[in-house]
Amino acid sequence: MHEESIGSKVVKWILIGISFIFVFLMLVLPLITVITEALKQGWKVYLEAVSDNYTIKAVILTLEATVCAVAVNTIFGLFAAWALSKFHFKGKKLLSTLIDLPVTVSPIIAGLIFVLTFGRQSPIYPFLEEMDIKIVFAVPGIILATIFVTFPFISRELIPVLEVQGTDEEEAAALMGAKGFTIFRKITFPHIKWAFLYGIVLCAARAMGEFGAVSVLSGHLRGKTNTLPLHVEILFNEFKYVPAFAVSSILVMMAVLILIIKSVVEYIGKRESEDVR
Repeated sequence: MHEESIGSKVVKWILIGISFIFVFLMLVLPLITVITEALKQGWKVYLEAVSDNYTIKAVILTLEATVCAVAVNTIFGLFAAWALSKFHFKGKKLLSTLIDLPVTVSPIIAGLIFVLTFGRQSPIYPFLEEMDIKIVFAVPGIILATIFVTFPFISRELIPVLEVQGTDEEEAAALMGAKGFTIFRKITFPHIKWAFLYGIVLCAARAMGEFGAVSVLSGHLRGKTNTLPLHVEILFNEFKYVPAFAVSSILVMMAVLILIIKSVVEYIGKRESEDVR
């Protein structure tokens, strides 16, 4: 028994050590490299890079696309999760499969699909041109691509929670005369609020870092259709390594902020569930 205990402790510390080494090599070391390279030529060069007009416009476009993606996918994710978990209907499995489609399709392929759908070779292009609606190589295309790649994140966080919750409480409230919105606000939402917030955080994190689909649709127009990841790519291709790392540090700070919010949401949700028990 004692030998088994020693063996299990050895295995535990080996696994912990491997995990820490992997995290350090794959996450911590690259982050340290980004920060050190960004500050390689001093704070003056760093501040010039992050306050550059093109950088500021890239930040604004990234935040704009992220907010739009989160807003659309929050509404869709909530409705889709509610429909899939609370109702039985024909085509339910098909809808569930289609929601997962952005995860299985390469972002670059998704960008090409939008180009074919809304580009010059599209059947609807004459209509779009007549109405002066620009999607490809314009901001609407960036937003569409970002919405597509973040499509499943919120719904996939909500569906398991709603399925575990069941429908007994809602049915009881309905029998007592409660209206649909009241049932959702007082019974359904309190059960899913932390999964809901967690899904929003994941959606925002994915939207900020999207590169493939956005790259295809953007046209790489500086100051117009370049998000932060695309702006970093352009600087790197121009051999402006320090400015590229400086701009990358903005993405790192955004990622750290998202990670902190994610951890806080997880912690509060866990504490609340323990208090309920």
